[in-house]
Amino acid sequence: MARSRETKIELTAYDDLFQTDESREEAKLSKIRDIPISEIDEFPDHPFKVLMDEDMEQLVESIKRNGVMTPATVRLKEDGRYELISGHRRKKACELAGLETLKCEVKELTRDEAIIVMVESNLQRSVILPSEKAFAYKMRLEAMKRQGERSDLTSSPMGTKLRSDAELAEKVGESRNQIQRYIRLTELVPEILQMVDERQIAFRPAVEISYLTEEQQYTLLEAMEYNDATPSLAQAIKMKKFNQDGKLASEVIQSIMEEEKPNQKEKPAFRDERITKLIPKTVPRGQETDFVVKALEFYNRHLQRNKAHER
Repeated sequence: MARSRETKIELTAYDDLFQTDESREEAKLSKIRDIPISEIDEFPDHPFKVLMDEDMEQLVESIKRNGVMTPATVRLKEDGRYELISGHRRKKACELAGLETLKCEVKELTRDEAIIVMVESNLQRSVILPSEKAFAYKMRLEAMKRQGERSDLTSSPMGTKLRSDAELAEKVGESRNQIQRYIRLTELVPEILQMVDERQIAFRPAVEISYLTEEQQYTLLEAMEYNDATPSLAQAIKMKKFNQDGKLASEVIQSIMEEEKPNQKEKPAFRDERITKLIPKTVPRGQETDFVVKALEFYNRHLQRNKAHER
C-alpha cells in the first residue's frame, strides 16, 4: 500500500507539472488581444511623461509599417474597462498612427501590484527625469509598504518602512538615502521641479529646497528670477536651517540669493532655441559649448571630405 501510494503521488506530480507548463502558455496567449483604444484608461497619477519628440515620430512610423511588436500591459477594471499599466508611448503612437486598437496582454493585478509593474517597466527607459523618478519611487514604495502591512500584521509600521526602503533600493540599484532624496522632490512646487528636470537647479540643492513651505518656495522663485541665479547647495542648506528656526522671512531669502558665490552667475551657453533643442538632455550642464564645438568640427570635416570627392 505504501509503495502504491508513493507511485501515485509521483505520477500525479509529473502530470500536474507538465499540464501547468502547457496551460500557462495557452493562458498567456489567450490574454493577448487587440483592445479598442477607446476602452483603455490611463494609469492614475502616471509619473512618466509621454514626450512628442523624435523618438515618438520614429515609433509612429514603425507602428504604421509593422504594427505593435511588443504588447502593452493592461488590467481589467471593475467597471469592465481596461487600465493601462505599461505601454503609454505605444498607445499614444497608435493614436497618432490612426489605429483604433492596441495589442495588449491582460493581467490580473491588484492596484498595488499594478503600481509596482508600472514603475518597473518604465524604469527601463534610457532617460528618466528626476521628477519621474521622484513620483515613481514614492508610488512604488507606498505600494510595497501596503503589501508589507497586509502580509505581516505583527510588524511595526517603521519596520515595514525600513524593509520596503531596503527592498526598493536593491531592486533599482540606488541607496536608500538616494531614494528618499528623490521622494523629497515631490514636495517641490511645479515650477521649481521643472527647473530641476531642465537642469537649471542641481539635484542636491533641490532636495534642501523641498523642506521649505509652498509660500517660501514661491518667494524663492521670485528671488531667483530677480537675481538671475539659482541657489547653491550651501545657500539651500542655509535657507532650510533658517526655516527650521522659524526665521526664513522673504527678506532673508532675498538676502541669501543676493550673496556672491563662485560659478553662480553661469548663464545658459546658448539662448537660441534652434540650438538648445538639438542638444541632448544627457549633456551635463556647463558642457553644452563643448558638445556644439565637437558637432561643428565633425560637420566641417564632413564638408571638407565632400569637397575633396568633388575635385
